Amino acid sequence: MTKRIFRTILGVAVCMFLASALLFLTVLYDYFSGVQQAHLKTQLMLASQGVSHEGAGYFEGLDLAGYRITWIGTDGGVLYDSVSDPQEMENHFAREEVKQALSEGYGESSRYSPTLTRRYLYSAKRLSDGTVLRLSVTQNSLFVLTLGMLQPICVVFAAALLLSTLLASHLSKKIADPINHLDLDAPLHNHVYEELTPLLHRLDLQQRQIRNQENQLKRKQTEFEALTKGMTEGIVLLDCKGFLLSSNPAADRLFHTGEDALGKHILSIYPSPVLSNLLTGAGSGIYTEEVLSLESRTYRLTASPVMEGGLIHGIVLLALDVTEKESLEKLRREFTANVSHELKTPLHTISGCGELLANGMVTPEDIPAFSKRIYTESQRMIRLVEDIISLSHLDEGAGDLQWEDVDLFALAEKTISALSPEAQRAGVAIKLEGEKTILYGISQLLGSIVYNLCDNAIKYNREGGSVTVSVKEEEDALALCVADTGIGIPAADQSRIFERFYRVDKSHSREIGGTGLGLSIVKHAARLHGGAITVDSVLGEGTTITVRFPK
Repeated sequence: MTKRIFRTILGVAVCMFLASALLFLTVLYDYFSGVQQAHLKTQLMLASQGVSHEGAGYFEGLDLAGYRITWIGTDGGVLYDSVSDPQEMENHFAREEVKQALSEGYGESSRYSPTLTRRYLYSAKRLSDGTVLRLSVTQNSLFVLTLGMLQPICVVFAAALLLSTLLASHLSKKIADPINHLDLDAPLHNHVYEELTPLLHRLDLQQRQIRNQENQLKRKQTEFEALTKGMTEGIVLLDCKGFLLSSNPAADRLFHTGEDALGKHILSIYPSPVLSNLLTGAGSGIYTEEVLSLESRTYRLTASPVMEGGLIHGIVLLALDVTEKESLEKLRREFTANVSHELKTPLHTISGCGELLANGMVTPEDIPAFSKRIYTESQRMIRLVEDIISLSHLDEGAGDLQWEDVDLFALAEKTISALSPEAQRAGVAIKLEGEKTILYGISQLLGSIVYNLCDNAIKYNREGGSVTVSVKEEEDALALCVADTGIGIPAADQSRIFERFYRVDKSHSREIGGTGLGLSIVKHAARLHGGAITVDSVLGEGTTITVRFPK
């Protein structure tokens, strides 16, 4: 910028000097031409008086001092010329200054000779006898005059050029210095030319806009990082070639990425055929899904291409942990199969007994036995359907049931009283221990917990055995404990007894009419109340199941 200003100022100064010199020479040339023409006229007037008084004798011994004098007759012929032979000269009536003198009494003109690069000034006067006296003088052209003054002009030009160079250098630095030292961080605090004020205001406005955009980007980035850090799903951002741009902590744990992995190819960090297939699909602009099994967990990986203007600018890789979903789906399939199986068995029994009765193939003395079998199997189906409905209700959260203060001891006492006839038939003694204990919960569900635990303790007991139900308040929990002296549960089965339709002894369960859903109901009802279940069992000696509810 400084060089451009310097060249501009120097160029303007040189052009101004040359224009001024040309103008000066032109004006000076015109001025001296006018002076010379006036002097020529004066000399002509003096000469005309001499010719008028003396005639041709005036020319004898006349010192012309650089002038040319011509005496033209009334017919246009030359009577006398101080330079050329009059006899050889042409008629002069056609000359401009002569015609003007004949018509007006005085005339003047100038003519330029390209060959001699000279200019001739003419003055003519009509004498009293009708003749015309003309006086002329030579004058150098402007070009010749300029050449004659070339040396002083060059000296002045060199001095002017030097001075212009110094001034241009000084001015260019002075002009550019405030611009070069602008404080762009605070544009309005600069003291510069008034012409730059709009530019500085524009810079200040743009800087404020940029700062606002930076703050918005930082805020969005902070929000995005806070959101992704708390996500259990893994998010990985890749460029169009698969190089890592960003990842959240969940993805770092899964794919072993991190800050030190930024800029590396994802396959070099975590080589996997599944990831390779995802990148190939997303790189072709196709949304791709794959399933990855890792560390006993199942992940659904999706790769989405980021498109703009028909071009792929990046890839978003999302890892969803679907282990629980897959497990629930497996349980749902098993549950459906178990329900179908559990319902099909009593239905076949009822159908077979009904068919025999309908066809008269049963003797009269066997009819009560067949009727009892139909009734037993139908009751078993009713209990099964009721338990399924209860489980479905619990899965939905049991939001329509009322929460209230429940005396757990009184509830257990009521349940034991209802099960006493069944315990007597099984030859099992049942007793209750503890004290009044108030728990905030749903009375129906708490009752189902006590009922199912006590019912199982009676059914899976031995004749002459016992069941002890205790309700007590511990330091930080309310405990319901059901202990029996029954057949016990093998250690390998203790972690699965709360699964739906899971039976330790399937044949014995069907004999006693169990549905296989009782302990599942206990588990869901306890979880709804925030309770925890522990199982302590020894095969052949008995089982103790304790449910602890938080105070």
